[in-house]
Amino acid sequence: MIKGVNRQVVEITQTQCEYFEKVLFFIKPEYSAVSEGDLKERATIIAQSAGMPPAARLKKNRVRMVLSMCAAACGGAVVSGFVFLLTSFF
Repeated sequence: MIKGVNRQVVEITQTQCEYFEKVLFFIKPEYSAVSEGDLKERATIIAQSAGMPPAARLKKNRVRMVLSMCAAACGGAVVSGFVFLLTSFF
């Protein structure tokens, strides 16, 4: 959240991409005199060229999640085994 900042912002709500709901562009102060139509046109072009996130990033997150789930399952199995061994001796 940005508070107390006086900046010119262009908001694009129709991104034509299923991953993004809207895009906010913060205009540099030296370009604040450019017409609003030109800024919106340029921002729309950039927003439409944004595709889906790279597949490598999506795959890396999925692999990380699977590995963490496997590690948690193995850890639970080890703890259960120790508890079983300790209770069987007493």
